[in-house]
Formats: sequence, structure tokens, C-alpha cells
Amino acid sequence: MGGPPDPQELVEQARAGKQLAVARLISMVENAGPQLREVSAALTPYTGRAHVVGLTGSPGVGKSTSTSALVTELRARDRRVGVLAVDPSSPFSGGALLGDRVRMGEHAGDDGVFIRSMATRGHLGGLSWATPQALRVLDAAGCDVVVVETVGVGQSEVEIVGLADTTVVLLAPGMGDGIQAAKAGILEIGDVFAVNKADRDGARRTVRELRNMLHLREADGADAWEPPVLSTVASRAEGVDALADALDAHLAWAEKSGERDRRRRERTRREIEAIGMEQVRARMERVRGGAALEALTERVLAGDLDPWAAADELLEQSG
Repeated sequence: MGGPPDPQELVEQARAGKQLAVARLISMVENAGPQLREVSAALTPYTGRAHVVGLTGSPGVGKSTSTSALVTELRARDRRVGVLAVDPSSPFSGGALLGDRVRMGEHAGDDGVFIRSMATRGHLGGLSWATPQALRVLDAAGCDVVVVETVGVGQSEVEIVGLADTTVVLLAPGMGDGIQAAKAGILEIGDVFAVNKADRDGARRTVRELRNMLHLREADGADAWEPPVLSTVASRAEGVDALADALDAHLAWAEKSGERDRRRRERTRREIEAIGMEQVRARMERVRGGAALEALTERVLAGDLDPWAAADELLEQSG
């Protein structure tokens, strides 16, 4: 009584639509607790079905408003939706700072929607290291679409392309986003572009500039996907139906062309590498300050051993 929850039982409850079980599973993977391996093993047979949509853009373009409007549209199409809103970490608690769940409160009573904020906890790239694991939870729980809303866009924040089946880049007029897109390489990661706040001055120019820049890209072949540039006013749900249509169209193309399989293979490869690196880091933490490391340090300082050989020996001992 009062012992740790059974991962298999939690997975079964999550698959039955119980949101508390989904929340507990995500907490378990985010906190990297002792049951993480059991949770992963229990989830794996039920994963690989959800359409993973990455939604990213500069601060101020309306990511959360757009995500909320997109969720409403997808629910109208009878899709179960999960949202992972990856926030900057609080410098005090390490928790998610922006509180997207508060801003998406209109979906709070809908059992077909699960929204979770996740802190980056200092992880570069705009995503939490636990995001792929949380994706597995929502996938196994029966979500048809999982939207991953990232912190922002920049040189180091393009990891979303390696995680999503379809990447949506949001921009807004009057923010110099066209120039920023060209600088940061954002044109390379977007499958769908949406100029939000399209009721503002300059929206048509931003759409035109984006389309011109996209036409200058080298095509990957006759059957290559041509990213659409859409106009939306998410606060009034204008253009969001076209955005949902574009997501469906890209998924159909990706499945037919094999791009979805290629991305998922690469995503799995990166996930395995990330877990491996995390295990190595944990092993290094265990030996830091220990007798083995101190002994090797003295041998290197004495000239009896070079640092590379010392590192090899440390890895062997830490295993």
C-alpha cells in the first residue's frame, strides 16, 4: 500500500483515456525516476501511430493562441489531441515558466485533449530531453495528433525538425521574420508556414517575401513537397481550417514518399543516442570526486598516464 505505481497498469489506464494516468506517466519520464525503463517497455508496443506536429516560431507570433485554435479545429474533426508545450525553465524551481495550460484553459474539460507544459531545464535546442519520452506516452494513450509547441526559433533551436512528422513555422508581420527566417535557416525546417496576425499591416508582404524565398530553394526532385505559406488570425480562428488541411496533406505526402518513415527512423536513432549519452553522463557523475578519479588525476599530473588513457580507464571502472 502506498508503493510505486505499476507502469503496465498506468499504461492500460492511459489507453482507456484516464488523464490522471497520462499525467503520472509523463511525470515519471520527465523526472527520470527508477521506473523509467519499465514505463518505456510498457509504452513501446502501443506507439508509432500519432501524427507528431512541431509548432515553432519567434516569441510574440502567437504560438499558444495558434495551438489552441488548432486543437479546437482538430477536435471538430474528431481527432484526439495531445499538446506538449515546451517552456523555458523557471530559474527558481526548474519548472515550466510560461504556463501554456492556463492560456489553453478552454480545453480543460475535454477528455479528448491532454495538455502538458514541460520545462527545458537548460537543455539547448528548444526541447526538453524528455520530450521524446513524453511523446511516447501521448502516442500510446491514443492521441491521433500530438502538437509539440517549442520555446522559439533560432540557430540552436531547430531540433523540432528531428522530432516531428510535420513542422509548422509561425511568423507574424512587422517583426522582421522574413529576414530572420533566412538568417536562422528556418526555411529549411518548415513543412508548412503560417503568417499569423494576418489582419495586421504588412501581412501580405510577409507572405509574398516568404513565398519568394521558398521558390529560391533547390527542389529535392519532381515529387518534392512544396511548403505552403498560409495566412491565419488564430485569435479569431481564421485560416486554421486551411492549416489543419495542410497538415493532413503533408502527412499523406510523407507516408507515400517514405519521408515519414525516414524521419521516424532518424528520430529513434537520436533518442537511443540521447539515452546512451545520459547514461554515460550519469556514470561520470557517480565517479566525480571519487577515489578512482583522484587516483587517475594524480597519475596524469605525475606524467605516468596521458588524459585519453585516463579517460578510457575511468570509463571502464565506472561501468
